[in-house]
Amino acid sequence: MAQFELGLNTSTIRPASLMDKIRIAAETGYTAIELWNNDLSEYEEQGGSLSDVKKALDDNGLSVPTVIALHGWLNTTGEEHKKAIEDAKIKMAQAAAVGSTYIISSPPREVADLKLGGENYRELLELGREFGVKPAMEFLGFVDGVNQVKHAWEVMEVADHPDSTIVLDPFHIYRGGGEIEDMEGIPGNKIAVFHFNDAPAVPERAEQSDADRVYPGDGILDLKKMISILKDADYAGVISLELFNPTYWEEDPEKVARIGLEKMKSVLQT
Repeated sequence: MAQFELGLNTSTIRPASLMDKIRIAAETGYTAIELWNNDLSEYEEQGGSLSDVKKALDDNGLSVPTVIALHGWLNTTGEEHKKAIEDAKIKMAQAAAVGSTYIISSPPREVADLKLGGENYRELLELGREFGVKPAMEFLGFVDGVNQVKHAWEVMEVADHPDSTIVLDPFHIYRGGGEIEDMEGIPGNKIAVFHFNDAPAVPERAEQSDADRVYPGDGILDLKKMISILKDADYAGVISLELFNPTYWEEDPEKVARIGLEKMKSVLQT
């Protein structure tokens, strides 16, 4: 387990305030935290500053592997694409301000042109160098296009950029109809973050949504095999608990964070 840093994606305790999320992550034993751009924007709109957020992170000893997320960039051209790039600049600036290493770059819901996506991803990566933040390519199991590891990897291959990385996620691998073995052969230094979660037996795979995610070990996925693959790849980054389960949102966020960390450690230790 010492190979990995354990993180909390703040979607797991979404109803809590930004500063409470930071406090809870630290007090319950995490050393990393994934933040969301919408939380950062809301905090600024309410009169807060990102320098205060950075101080809170530093005071609590939390690293920020990723901020989430860039949208609208992959499958667009012309004015629509220009708007997506301007939005990306704002979000990258936020990510840089809180000391994030990566900013997650999400695919569209529709079927996508992966060649165009790769060219646009390269543009994002070059833009990221200006801000000191690396865009990380994400696949989403419930979208129509980039829903498997191989699709995200194709975008990365087209981009052909040294800063390219992928976001891996058990739920999305399962939901997109992929296989655990799809993770094999990916170098550890090409993985930006490993999101940790599990999927239940019901509803059927193709009917599941983010809301169906459960704690690691409470579902049917072979998480131990995934961890073994990560170890073989020499991945030494963050494993981050990422849940969107509304049942957990109704519970005490500190309790959810503690249980989540215990269940993560249980899977990693066995």
